[in-house]
Amino acid sequence: MDNFNNGNNNFGYNNNGYNGYNGRSDQQQGGINSGFYHYNGAQGSYYDGRNDGYGSPMYGAGGTNEYSYRPVDSSKKKNRIMPAVIAVACVFVLGIGSVAGYNLITGGAKADESSSGAVTRQNAAAKQNSKPASTVDRSNLPTIEQLSTPDDALSIPEIVDLVSPSVVGISCTGSGYVATGTGIILSEDGYIITNAHVVSKSTDGSGISVMLHDSYNTDTDTDTGNKDDNFIKAELVGRDTQSDIAVLKIDKSGLKPAEMGKSGEIKVGEASIVIGNPLGFELKGSVTAGIISATDRTLTVEDRTMKLIQTDASINSGNSGGPLINAYGQVIGITSVKVSSTYGEGLGFAIPIDEALPIINDLMEYGYVTGRPTLGISGKNITEIYSQYYKVPVGFLVTDMTSGGPAEQAGIEIGDIIVGINGTTVQTIDDINAIKEQFKAGDTITVAYYREDKINSVELTLGDAAETGKEADTQSDNGYGNGYGNGYGGYDDYDSFRNFYGGFGF
Repeated sequence: MDNFNNGNNNFGYNNNGYNGYNGRSDQQQGGINSGFYHYNGAQGSYYDGRNDGYGSPMYGAGGTNEYSYRPVDSSKKKNRIMPAVIAVACVFVLGIGSVAGYNLITGGAKADESSSGAVTRQNAAAKQNSKPASTVDRSNLPTIEQLSTPDDALSIPEIVDLVSPSVVGISCTGSGYVATGTGIILSEDGYIITNAHVVSKSTDGSGISVMLHDSYNTDTDTDTGNKDDNFIKAELVGRDTQSDIAVLKIDKSGLKPAEMGKSGEIKVGEASIVIGNPLGFELKGSVTAGIISATDRTLTVEDRTMKLIQTDASINSGNSGGPLINAYGQVIGITSVKVSSTYGEGLGFAIPIDEALPIINDLMEYGYVTGRPTLGISGKNITEIYSQYYKVPVGFLVTDMTSGGPAEQAGIEIGDIIVGINGTTVQTIDDINAIKEQFKAGDTITVAYYREDKINSVELTLGDAAETGKEADTQSDNGYGNGYGNGYGGYDDYDSFRNFYGGFGF
């Protein structure tokens, strides 16, 4: 029994979402406001009675003041004078006595309080003087560099002197563009590594040059006599956009290669140093230092899922392709990504050298990376919005395939929506690549796809990306077409969905 037919919906593929399709429903219900807004006039004075809500007192609600009059008995008036005088005298005497007694009592209390406070302060001072003196010598506290490096580590100036001659500048120029970056000398005879995106504008490998460290300026160019003429034309040996690594070759010997370390041995909190050319060659050879913030970050960059080292050493545009260095002057990573300041600062990332070296070796030997699996497809992600409107599953819409590639040989067609691999639901190209990278070329996987209101499954043998001509299964760059279908008045069938996505090329 096909393991893709175990869902709880009419398409039967591992989903309980909207209309039984693959993916989450994520329906957001707008709040229902059951209250009422009341607009009332200014309230009248409640002391004067009720009002009608518009500031006007209601009829019959006015307040009244009543007075009582009683005549005075003149025969009793004279008899009341003497008792009143006596009463006033008594009150006067009692008042004087109360004031004198209060002053006597509070004066004594304040004296006692003052005496008690003095004793308390003396006791506190005595206790403070009796505390033992701190044993920490704060005049010679360790620096961050000392805390993050082992005892036998090099100092940062020693690391800079050791590694700087192995760091180069990369320039890629063409019609209407100039790109700069950093590179690392890999061998004495001129092999250099950098990021693929640094030289991505050069489609045919032309227009790439390398600027060597100033220490190589001593052998002045005999043709020009110019010590600043230190740019050397470079050949593009190979590049791999999925790992963001490229290998160049210059015709020069006697270079100082950088020493490679082991990224698998680094620990969070270790010192890290970056040398490169931030913001162009005017700041060439800039050095920044920090610590290793994490050793195994997974980021998705332009459809590529990359495992990276995180550091807080400053990395800027132009540092790409340069070395991330440990406390022994060894390269442990290739700086590649900096998080935009829009999201945060102090977040830089580098490709672990342990993962980079096998790719570098393939590029040097073959010009491409061998054994990398591919389905031979490209297309677009179907989001929840389009899924709900067009009554199709969330998944990856195939808009292009390699002729004779793995997907075509397995029977997948342009317009199919891939919804699962090996029993696992997939919704985006990132999901597909994450599962695919667990296999190698030649392995067989089971692919579930949607076509004409039905979920199907097929066995697919992964091909070699280098042989099929597709470095990675990716999203297409073409647009969404011009139409929005014709289903606003009712149910929109699959034909209108295909018409809408006609802009994708099928």
